[in-house]
Amino acid sequence: MIPENINKMEKKRIVVKVGTNVMTNKDNRILGPVLKNLVEQISILYEQDILVVLVSSGSAIAGKEILGDISIKDESMRRQVFSSVGQPRMMRHYYSIFHDFGMRCAQVLATKRDFAPGVHRENMINCYESLLSEGIIPIANEDDAVSVTMSMFSDNDELASLVAELINADSLIILSDTDGLYTGHPDDDDSEKLNKVQIDQNVEKYVQESTKGEGQGRGGMESKIKIAKSTARKNIPTYIANGKKPNIILDIMEGKPVGTKFTS
Repeated sequence: MIPENINKMEKKRIVVKVGTNVMTNKDNRILGPVLKNLVEQISILYEQDILVVLVSSGSAIAGKEILGDISIKDESMRRQVFSSVGQPRMMRHYYSIFHDFGMRCAQVLATKRDFAPGVHRENMINCYESLLSEGIIPIANEDDAVSVTMSMFSDNDELASLVAELINADSLIILSDTDGLYTGHPDDDDSEKLNKVQIDQNVEKYVQESTKGEGQGRGGMESKIKIAKSTARKNIPTYIANGKKPNIILDIMEGKPVGTKFTS
């Protein structure tokens, strides 16, 4: 049962997803300053009575930083090992930074089946709502240790979309390493950034067959467009923006023309 005081909460709530490419450099090392700026923005939003759920990638990279290479050849098993080892390190990063800003955070791991109707979904709702009611920032990620095949998310963009729907978020912000959706390759001089996209627009034609920006993450621009449209279709405006730009979340919340906004 959802605590009674939670139903009285009328604060705006958003979900912010930060991808692996945002928080790492070209050598696939975690960038502390990026995480610090991310948390600082969340702390400012908190002071403005805006509740945030953070969906964070990075555990596999963090695991590789600790372990280096391993002898396991199966990709699924490698991901399980790296992510399992890396999760505590990522949470140590976040715990320390949030603590510096006088805030508390909590880890919420999930598989795709946890969002199916039933007891698991109700437990997820209760968990998120209880954490938010106490001013604790939930940090969501896929439970890679047990999430395989049918229980896997396509990527953390999908997880972020499901969380946004679960908590009735006012918006979803997907942070990538690009400024948004362009009409061509972002580096082309004649390519223009789309500030706003309606869900019925055929913008998939603009996605380039390029590995630029793919890095270690599973979710490329094609996946982001699909998730952004499906989330906007549920009346949750969704943004794709450059997470490496300082204060990008605050700029979005202030209505500045940054990133690409998807609306129904």
